[in-house]
Amino acid sequence: MIKTIYHGSNKIIEKPLFRFGKTYNDYGLGFYCTEVLDMAKEWGVSKDNDGFANIYEIETEGLTLLDLNSSEYTILHWLEVLLENRIFDITNSLAQEAKEYLLKNFTVPYKDYDIITGYRADDSYFSFAQDFINGAISVRQLRHSMKLGNLGTQFVLKSKKAFKAIQYKGYEVAESAQWFSKKELRDKTARRQYFDTEKNRRQRGDLYIVQILDEEIKPDDSRLR
Repeated sequence: MIKTIYHGSNKIIEKPLFRFGKTYNDYGLGFYCTEVLDMAKEWGVSKDNDGFANIYEIETEGLTLLDLNSSEYTILHWLEVLLENRIFDITNSLAQEAKEYLLKNFTVPYKDYDIITGYRADDSYFSFAQDFINGAISVRQLRHSMKLGNLGTQFVLKSKKAFKAIQYKGYEVAESAQWFSKKELRDKTARRQYFDTEKNRRQRGDLYIVQILDEEIKPDDSRLR
């Protein structure tokens, strides 16, 4: 199957380079894309500079795909991958214990796949994940929070095989005056909805990290779904 994907950047990238980039992105080294053109335009701009939505096609047949949003995984599997790659602000012993437990019990062999799809921990969304490991919100609240603002999912090329399957098709200019304000609005909307409808609204039966640690809850527990 041929998919059209987009990469937001401050430059035109005709040939993405394998094993090039930042190691501390959500899923480690890779080429981070989206299947939504508008989202790539938001990601490509900064406050004072225009950007580009680079356009590609990729033949996915023969490539292995890890979908972290599938029913096979829980939000804690996604968080485990994030904990491996992103720098979290570990401010107390609970957060440190939570990190160690998730890394041990919710491991995902994501490095074995050609492509990964899943949530993007962008700005506010990363802070939601930090709130969870610090015990401020429940599993349910974290899961719902990642859908606020309609940030969507990212499409990440991880292997050399995936990089060989991509073809550059051109680009569209993303004007900062138009797309940066949309980017900011999306983040502010997610943060406002988080405080209005999620963080301060505990429900009976909510599962917090303290309980997960105390009960040594594993991935097959139905309460994580």
